[in-house]
Amino acid sequence: MATPVKVNRIGLEPQTYKGSKTTLCAGCGHNAISERIIDAFYEMGVDPRQVIKLSGIGCSSKSPAYFLGGSHGFNAVHGRMPSVGTGAMLANKKLIAIGISGDGDTGAIGIGQFVHLMRRNLPIVYIIEDNGCYGLTKGQFSPTADLGSKLKTGVVNDLPPIDTCALAIELGATFVARSFSGDKKQLLSLLKAALAHRGTVMLDVISPCVTFNDHEGSTKSYAYVKDHDNPLEEVSFVPYFEDIAVDYEPGSTQEVTMHDGSKLYLKKIEEGYDATDKINALRRLQETARRGEFATGIIYIEPDRDDFLTQLNLVDEPLATLPLDRVRPGKEALDEIMEGLR
Repeated sequence: MATPVKVNRIGLEPQTYKGSKTTLCAGCGHNAISERIIDAFYEMGVDPRQVIKLSGIGCSSKSPAYFLGGSHGFNAVHGRMPSVGTGAMLANKKLIAIGISGDGDTGAIGIGQFVHLMRRNLPIVYIIEDNGCYGLTKGQFSPTADLGSKLKTGVVNDLPPIDTCALAIELGATFVARSFSGDKKQLLSLLKAALAHRGTVMLDVISPCVTFNDHEGSTKSYAYVKDHDNPLEEVSFVPYFEDIAVDYEPGSTQEVTMHDGSKLYLKKIEEGYDATDKINALRRLQETARRGEFATGIIYIEPDRDDFLTQLNLVDEPLATLPLDRVRPGKEALDEIMEGLR
């Protein structure tokens, strides 16, 4: 008897969600992130044909080639992925956007684009594959490199890092989280929750560079992050289409209702942490950074704010599908405008 083919809730096999064979270094944390993205989209039953993958330049920006091979894709110029993503979502708001960036692509040449993407609350899952160095150009310090971190050459970083999570919270992102590429369970739960959020998801994933930034003295190495990870909560995500019992202590879990009705359950490890409190979130990031630790998990979430496309009050149909007579005003409209300016 033939073994039944494994499919998800929309009848697609796991293979459908895979991409090309990776060309990144063996052991690169970015590959682990790609694997979790594949798992998340498969388990959530997202049709890959409804997804647009976006990226800029860098090792991280090669990653979209390694997942969701049947999706739309656009590899933008360095640091300009947010603008391309904004245009794509304005043209077709029915798409599901996932953007893959790096700490250099986001924190250096693309910082201006990042700022405005966060404040607009565009519906996009924006992932920073954060290794603290420019892996594509031989490992120089990136803007997220920690103060006192060392290069393989012995050069010490004397500049403070940009905390992209703190920046995203301050600017207006409505779902801000941090994880570690080596934490399969946490990262998968965060990605599944991210797919249910309507607004900007900014997920900073510490992803050690095995070639240039995984040595003693680096604060982005596997060993360092493993020893200094400070989880804010245990994340369990229950999709609306699955009835899963979650075992948790009464009073210890915070429930957040997502836009599609899904429930996000945060099991608090630290007493009193509230992921909906913006001031508390920023304080926690400062406190853990002062101790040389990384706060991981859901750092801040605001599920009720309107996203950018809702604020613009766009028509129901995707703009890209509208006929010319609906998107281009006729001569009468132009004459009326000109007459009003006399």
